[in-house]
Amino acid sequence: MMIKQELVKKIKEYFNLNIYETKVWLALLSQGVASAGEIAELSGVPRSRTYDVLESLEKRGFAIIKVGKPVKYMAVKPTTVIEKLKTDTLRRAKENLELLSNLKETREYAELQELYNNGIEPIKHQNLSGAIKGKTNVFNHLRELLEGAKKEVIICTTAEEVNEKSRLFSSLFSNLNRKKVNTKIALSGDEKEIKKINNKFKINAQKIDINAKFFIVDKEQVLFTLSNSNEDELALWINSNFFGNSLAYMFEQAWKNK
Repeated sequence: MMIKQELVKKIKEYFNLNIYETKVWLALLSQGVASAGEIAELSGVPRSRTYDVLESLEKRGFAIIKVGKPVKYMAVKPTTVIEKLKTDTLRRAKENLELLSNLKETREYAELQELYNNGIEPIKHQNLSGAIKGKTNVFNHLRELLEGAKKEVIICTTAEEVNEKSRLFSSLFSNLNRKKVNTKIALSGDEKEIKKINNKFKINAQKIDINAKFFIVDKEQVLFTLSNSNEDELALWINSNFFGNSLAYMFEQAWKNK
């Protein structure tokens, strides 16, 4: 049986199988029912390994042992395998979420915090800066910064970005409002869209012609987006009173003169 290597590679990735499991499963699918010896011959997997691989596939729900002698295996329909994998993935995700949600109550978490605090304490304040890459990492850091705001937040971004990440921004705007943090929001883009955003989120964003995305928290921390690409998004986090105050001053001058 000739199976394209590209198919083997893709199936291996999609179903999280090793190379032997992939070849054996594909061989079994092509036959429907087969013995270990037949599968070894069809797949090119060594016979001594085929038994272990078939046992592994049977435990994972890719194959079924046929009752009777000699022992043969039946292929499980791909649709059934996919549904099982979806169920298993959701179950594991739920378990992991519960574990992470309860983590803060553990002694181990307290020790992690102590290690971080002890490590960060001697570092100079102005050295706490860095580059953050990836859409998820950038927005996780943004959320952390804005949730930690005490007095003032300046948000300069695009109407398009607010619409694309409406769930995130809705939560952030609500949290800032609840904490009574002085918030200035400037959006570039279509004026009609900005009015819709103001009505939707109950905010008072102003239109501003600045082609930039940055967030200033308490004039101390700045998150400056350097890339427009979603997946390869790159942002610079700067923890500096001097830079924060300077950028905030320039923003406010542009705000007054718009």
